This record gives sequence, structure tokens and C-alpha cells, in this order.
Amino acid sequence: MVGIHMSVVTLRRLTDVKMIPCITLHRRLVCLHRAVGAVRWRSSYKQVPLLTATPVRALIDEPISIKGHFLTPHSPVTLCAQMHCEDGDLWEAFAHYNTNADGTVNLSRDHSVGGSYLGCAPMGLFWALQPAPGEREGLRLRKKNIATPYVVHMSLLDGHVTPRERQSAELAAVTTERWYVAPGVKRIDVRQNGIVGTLFLPPGRGPFPAMLDLWGMGGGLIEYRSALFASKGYASLSLAYFGHKDLPAPQSSINVGDAYFKSAYRLLQDHPQVCADRVGIIGLSFGVYLTLRIAIHIGVKPSCLICINGPVGSTIKLLDQDGRTESFGSDQKYWMYDDQGHVSFRDISLPANLSSESKVKIENITCPLMYIVGEDDLSSSSIENANLVDCLIFLLSSALHVSEFRKHLMCNPG
Repeated sequence: MVGIHMSVVTLRRLTDVKMIPCITLHRRLVCLHRAVGAVRWRSSYKQVPLLTATPVRALIDEPISIKGHFLTPHSPVTLCAQMHCEDGDLWEAFAHYNTNADGTVNLSRDHSVGGSYLGCAPMGLFWALQPAPGEREGLRLRKKNIATPYVVHMSLLDGHVTPRERQSAELAAVTTERWYVAPGVKRIDVRQNGIVGTLFLPPGRGPFPAMLDLWGMGGGLIEYRSALFASKGYASLSLAYFGHKDLPAPQSSINVGDAYFKSAYRLLQDHPQVCADRVGIIGLSFGVYLTLRIAIHIGVKPSCLICINGPVGSTIKLLDQDGRTESFGSDQKYWMYDDQGHVSFRDISLPANLSSESKVKIENITCPLMYIVGEDDLSSSSIENANLVDCLIFLLSSALHVSEFRKHLMCNPG
């Protein structure tokens, strides 16, 4: 105990000795302050460049705010986006910007002056994604597994460069996730009464409005659009009708008839979490013909129709009145090839080339119709079919002198 007491006493003495210079220094600083005023201290610390994406996790159609911070004012920079598709191929886009006086770049405000796109395009780094140089040709970006996101790596580079011309390390980077399915959405495999599909239900009890989802002659079961519908509050049944192992063979032709589509529609309509009087149909490409056919021929009354880039009749020869077809490709009369051997199916669906018996009688549609056109589509004569629909609606509404009819049948080319 005596040793400890002596150590504490000694420590106190040492502390008192050390404090004298400190007190003296403090007094001198006070005197200096009074003499010359307050001193402004300048730090040599500099913020490192920062790239932000808000939110970093979002649905595929939700906007993301992309900004660069703490950059050299009025300097050239490049924003680059890269991701790998599910097959492993690299996709990328890039854009050249000049930073503002405050050392920032904001894609919602600033204009790209070069790269994959020009002008103000807040989401340009996403919609401008293309296969990177050296990747396989003829790639199509299509999500197969909706349980995983697209992971997009975004980087900020010094100068106006391409992703292949990087001469220095990234100034900053951030990784974003783009999803087709929101948290809480239910995915249900459907194999019932011969029906092959996938049902997606939004979170909650419902009842929900619903969509029957029909794709084109690519065949198989494509789920990402239905998953996105459910993420927005719509129940949706993605329906396979061609090119699927669980459907009647051969897979090169449509071997299900009107009864199949009617059963699928009823299955969706009768679901306890679906509003029975609020069921629409959406179709793409050949699915447009089926959408129109279902609305007229099979005894159901959809609440609306959405048609995207497709024909008003069958592009494949029908084998019977029930809608079964020959094999796809059995008649290549209207296939067109370019100098590189790439095929275009556009002329197949020209209204003049569609068989008259397969053309749907638009005048018999009794629900709202939206016809969406992509003008550079080389797989479907979308503009010509949209013009035909619009012309038929105009003639019918003029003949009947019923303006309300035209309001319900909306054609949207462009």
C-alpha cells in the first residue's frame, strides 16, 4: 500500500510540472487572438470522388438518381454501366459529361455530350446497354430467372473515354440491382387441367385486378412481365401455348385450341384473390392475334386489351377453326434476309399477307383496346396493323355515328 501511495504522489507532481508550459501556451494564444483577431484554419484534406445511385435496389422500371460528387470543377468525366446477362455476356453503356462549377454531375440535370447517347437522359445508362465489343452477335436481353436481379456496376472515369480506353483506375463506383419482382410477390406454378403457366400475386389479400399475359412465337414460358405486373398490384398469369415441354407435341406448332385459352382465362378470373370483372389480356407479337381472338371468339368478356407490336390475323396457316396451326417456318415465302444473313419476319404480318379467314373482326370488340407500336420492329408489321385497326374503328364509328365507340377502341401508333 505504501508503494502505491508513493506512485500516486509522484504522478501528481509530474502532472503539475507538465501543465505549466501548457497553461503558458494557452495564455500566449489568447493574447495573439486579441491582437490580430480570430485565425481561420485551412485544411489540406480533400474529399475523394463519390458516385451515388438512389435507390441502389429498385424495380426494373423505376427511376434511379445517379450523381457524381467531389469532382474537379469544369472537367471531363465518363459514366459507365456494365453488367453480365444470365448467359454470361457483358453488356455496357457509357456517356461523356462535363462537371459543373461545384464539382458535381447529375444525370437528371446534365447533358451527355458523347458516348452511347446524347442529351439529358436520367436513365440512359440503362436503356442504352448494348453487348460489349467482342461479345457474341445477335444477343437479346431477356430475363429468365426473375428470382435474381440484374446487377449493374456503374463507374466514374476521368476524362472522355470509352470503357476499353481506361488509362487510370475508377474515380468512384457503385453497384445497383434491377428487379422484376417486388418483395412479397407470390409466384405459383400452374399445371392444372392441361394449362401451363405461372401465376403471380401481389402482396396482400386482394382482390386484385388481373392480366392474362401472352407472348409471341419465341415460345416457352416467359415470366418477367407478369412478375412486374404483380409488383404493381395486378395478379397476372403468364401462359405458355407454344414451344413448351409440358404442352402437346410437336413444339414447333400451336397444338392447343380456343378451349385452352378459355380455361386459362376462367382459372384467373375464378381465383379468390382476383376481381372477376376486372380481368384484361395483354399480348405481344403473335400474342396480339390471340388476344384479339380470345376477346371475340371464345365467350369471355375481358375488361381491356393491350396489344404490342402484333398482327390482327394469324401469321401461320390455321389447321382448324379452333386455332391450331401448322409448324412455324413451314412457309418461308415472306422471310427476308439482309446481306449478313439475318432474317426479318416483318413482311409475314403485313395485313395483305394475312389469310382473310384468320383476321379478327375488330368491330366485334366491346372493351377498351390499346395498340402499342414500336416502329423499328423487324419481326412484325406493327405500323400497318395499327393503321388498319385505326381505319376500321374510324369507318365503323362514322357509319354508326357513335363517338363513344371510338373512345373505347384506342389505337396508339408511335
